[in-house]
Amino acid sequence: MNKTWLRGLTGLALVAGAVACNTDNITTANRNPNSPTSAPAGALFTSATAASVRRWIGFGGAAIITQQLANTTYPTADSYISLQADGTSGNFNAPYTNDLPDLRQVISKGKVAGDAGVYGPAMVLQTWDFSYLTDQWGDVPYSEAIRADSGIVTPKYDAQKDIYAGFFTTLKDAADAMANQAPGAPGLGASDPIYGGVLSKWRRFDNSLRARYALRLINVDPATANAQLAAAFSDAGGVFQSNADNAKLVWPGDGVNDNPFADNLKQRDDARLARTMTSLMTNDPRIKVYGQPVVDSSAYPGGYGGMPAALTQDSANAWYRKASRPGTIFYPGVTSYGTFGTSAGLSTPSYLMTYAELLFIKAEAAERGLGGLSAGEAATDYYAAIRASMEQWGVTDATAITAFLASPDVAYKGGTDGLKQIATQKWIALFSDDAQAWAEWRRTCQPSNVIPGPNTIVPYIPRRYYYSTTEASVNANNLNAAIARQGADNFGTRVYWDTKPTNAPTCQ
Repeated sequence: MNKTWLRGLTGLALVAGAVACNTDNITTANRNPNSPTSAPAGALFTSATAASVRRWIGFGGAAIITQQLANTTYPTADSYISLQADGTSGNFNAPYTNDLPDLRQVISKGKVAGDAGVYGPAMVLQTWDFSYLTDQWGDVPYSEAIRADSGIVTPKYDAQKDIYAGFFTTLKDAADAMANQAPGAPGLGASDPIYGGVLSKWRRFDNSLRARYALRLINVDPATANAQLAAAFSDAGGVFQSNADNAKLVWPGDGVNDNPFADNLKQRDDARLARTMTSLMTNDPRIKVYGQPVVDSSAYPGGYGGMPAALTQDSANAWYRKASRPGTIFYPGVTSYGTFGTSAGLSTPSYLMTYAELLFIKAEAAERGLGGLSAGEAATDYYAAIRASMEQWGVTDATAITAFLASPDVAYKGGTDGLKQIATQKWIALFSDDAQAWAEWRRTCQPSNVIPGPNTIVPYIPRRYYYSTTEASVNANNLNAAIARQGADNFGTRVYWDTKPTNAPTCQ
């Protein structure tokens, strides 16, 4: 399968490169003039999948904000200076110029052909892609996005409440369509680098995403959260049943299509685990996967430890040898600064969603009595979630896992404390999916030790990114309407679902 989708990427490389380079103009993004209209749906799907996963999964700014990682060379990231509009505009613009137009074409081609095996997965992936945009910026172009063929070159910004409602509708429609796939329809087959065209897997991914988005609304719209959780859990297609269902992209690791985390670390040696994370991983067997032993053990005689966030340049430099690098599975092997892993790191999977996350969702829903689940089920799902995360990352030491689960901070307490434990362990399990970890922290404010470092430019953890600078020039009226509705365009404005909870876990 990898070789097949690699050939698809190679065939579209020139096109994709041309489109990706034009990330500064949302108007041309909506036209996507460089994408050949005759491109096969499968090739477009392959290209869109790789582009979206490469953008959202890996070493991004959210890993710094949520303090899973810190930076020795560029502490301006830890202090949020480089995460202002100039630093994040590209990630806002790029989906509208690249993967979203491709996915729209796939959906159109699939519907014309009457092949739900083509348009169903594309609808799921399109929703997944849009969710990263709205969760990091709030109100974004959605209903009118990528509609230049209809004359819409300056799309309106939809309210996040409406975007989420659109997610639930789209995912239900996709699940129903895939359940009723016409016999003999070819589907995506090997052009699908996630599930190889197996629709039963896509239906489970679809419903698991519905559960993710439902729980995200728990503090702002608990009735919808409860209803959508119940719908996701009861759908005939089911949700993830094991790690075999994980939505993941296994990269070819050929030097061109590589794991984006490893690819990012080819030419740099500044990423370190953050102390915020390592302080929560005492006796956690995953620390040996997430990180590497420190070179200078003066700060951490035990061998693994992280660096504080938002230090001065001189202070940050001092942690170069005293804090753990990311684990060897996130490195390409030989880098410009030395050998810190093996070439196998280039093919480390990128996880779009995991069985572990789904179990954490079920555990929280159970503890809250939502989605048809009861509090008595919470502990079982919580422990199963941690075990699934261990398995996902290749941890097999049963004795170590059992000891970790029995440790005082991890052993399930239930109630308010249980909700905080679920949120904290979920945050740890989401390592490498930094945007999801950030979203979960904003929703739960767990772990509670994620606090601003000493040199941040604002005295709080950012709640969202600044909008793209390009939008101010090419789509100013719609951008300004969104700002007027949502709130000031800065780190402090909360997105729709990010509201202070009235019950546990509590937020600041």
